[in-house]
Amino acid sequence: MDERERDRYSRQILFQPFGEAGQTALRGASAAVVGCGALGSFHAAALARAGVGRLVLIDRDYVEWSNLQRQWLYEEADAEAALPKAVAAARAVGRINSGVETAPVVADLTPDNIEEHLSGAAVILDGTDNFQTRYLINDFSASVAIPWIYGGAVASYGIVMPVLPGRTACFECVYPEAPSGAQPTCETAGVLNTVTSMVAAWQVSLAYKVLAGRAGEIEAKITVFDVWHGTTRQMNMPPREPDCPACGTRTCRHLLGEERIPISLCGRNAVQIHDRRRPIDLEALAERLRPLGEVRSNGFALRFVLPPHEMTVFPDGRAIIKGTQDPGVARSLYSRYIGN
Repeated sequence: MDERERDRYSRQILFQPFGEAGQTALRGASAAVVGCGALGSFHAAALARAGVGRLVLIDRDYVEWSNLQRQWLYEEADAEAALPKAVAAARAVGRINSGVETAPVVADLTPDNIEEHLSGAAVILDGTDNFQTRYLINDFSASVAIPWIYGGAVASYGIVMPVLPGRTACFECVYPEAPSGAQPTCETAGVLNTVTSMVAAWQVSLAYKVLAGRAGEIEAKITVFDVWHGTTRQMNMPPREPDCPACGTRTCRHLLGEERIPISLCGRNAVQIHDRRRPIDLEALAERLRPLGEVRSNGFALRFVLPPHEMTVFPDGRAIIKGTQDPGVARSLYSRYIGN
């Protein structure tokens, strides 16, 4: 480190458990953030300010007005422009710390691209909002021995759990099946920005130990918070399951794509179609759609508004259709206005 860097990170270096050795390790490391929403935007900001060397920022969605209440990296201009979160996050990180290399990925994390995007990361931080992606991350983590930090928040409640391959139980050991039935989401139960910040900060604190080479000091505990009721409690993680498909038998069915569905609910009266992967010329599509309804395009995505529906189309052919939770309706709109 030169003197300028040493001054920038001096307060972190002065913390003895981290020290100069930890700062040097952090500066040479890569971290991946999967999901750049309320949790992931905090992850990215904290890691950038701490001086991580490289950040991979993965998100399939775009910035909306309702995100600004809790997603710390984004501004009104990002929502007005409907920028992809990964792009907006990377730009913000560049303003925070120009010495951090960023790799924004505007896409779903899938079995086909997970190795490309996550290989080389020293730690993976979970900022997702669905179990399908978490099971996929967990399979990848088990197969290549990269630690990841699970986190979730809704209303005033939050949870954090470290997954350290070969040492702790994995995510599938703890959650053999995804919860069934209707589950509370930020769209149905709301969320306080303090709980998302608390969960994300706890996740990043665990990530610092991994990045500083002190993962052995992480306790195998599940931590839960309720910021409204002012409670925090920890419980020991269960032992590893010898027959776990991820870390036991290593069948990794999610990594093989056996559990993936081609169309999914986004949790906010919206459906995502991600099974029709092909390059789309957004400019040509915009010209074709303008006579039919309101069209906005920023080079990263195209938004087509035809009340009561709104479609956001990405260059890889993926689309998010708002205004319905019916996959059949979403497919019909996709076929009618984008093509088969």
